[in-house]
Amino acid sequence: MNAYPKKTREMHSHHFDSTIWNDVAFRDDDIIISTYAKSGTTWVQQIVSQLIFNGQTGLPVAEMSPWLDLRVPPKHIKLAEIEKQTHRRFLKTHLPVDALIFSPKARYIYIGRDGRDVVWSMYNHHANANQAWYEALNDTPGRVGPPIERPPESIRQYFQDWMDRDGHPFWPFWENIRSWWEIRALPNVLLLHFENLKQDMPGEIRRIAAFLGMTIDESKWPDILDHCSFDYMKANATASVPLGGAFWDGGAQTFINKGVNGRWRDVLSADDNGAYEKRAVAELGPDCARWLNSGALR
Repeated sequence: MNAYPKKTREMHSHHFDSTIWNDVAFRDDDIIISTYAKSGTTWVQQIVSQLIFNGQTGLPVAEMSPWLDLRVPPKHIKLAEIEKQTHRRFLKTHLPVDALIFSPKARYIYIGRDGRDVVWSMYNHHANANQAWYEALNDTPGRVGPPIERPPESIRQYFQDWMDRDGHPFWPFWENIRSWWEIRALPNVLLLHFENLKQDMPGEIRRIAAFLGMTIDESKWPDILDHCSFDYMKANATASVPLGGAFWDGGAQTFINKGVNGRWRDVLSADDNGAYEKRAVAELGPDCARWLNSGALR
């Protein structure tokens, strides 16, 4: 018999209000898409939307698949919105397992990505955020803890701060990865990796469909692949990005930036990389560290 995880704590910050999960009325076919952040969340939301809606164009994915534990807008608004949904729900979280309610009814998809690639994507996200983003996170009622501040000019400094302060200025990194890795054997959990999606998107989409118990309409397969491509998502970013990209200079296309890995290779020193790799093994163990680095489960 599988032991399902229990919620043991709440997480509050400039971004989080984890208490929303305490009030979610789960449905038998709910889909929860989870990442640390900047690890392919929007991409997998797009994939799942294409599977549910059979290759349709123009889907308002960000609206259909809200980030529940983001504290703005407040939880009573988001709970009412998801309760009204009549399609198969696919909800987003950035929480570690022990800070959300884990339902045996739901299916959980977790996406991993090398932490250095996460930081490079996160820096673009943070450095291009506009004043409205800071006001929403810092000045609205309910913030717990210090405000989020503007990033340093140096991306290497940003990486070093993120390492030294475990995910600063967002939230802890290693516990997030570790918590999902530890439950990977549960029948309602699927691990994906950003690199595997890049290398074999068609194969990974079929794996997702099988996990969700979906039969792919082969006549719509070319449309599904096209609508999940980076070029399509970049060109149609407004529908996929929260508030249509209003929180970022350059709009939604800034949020969906480059979708590439390894940009840190020309910036980080050998010592930086050695420290990251040693820390990954110490925090995660060798098998999980190898998976996070490359997507290899064996």
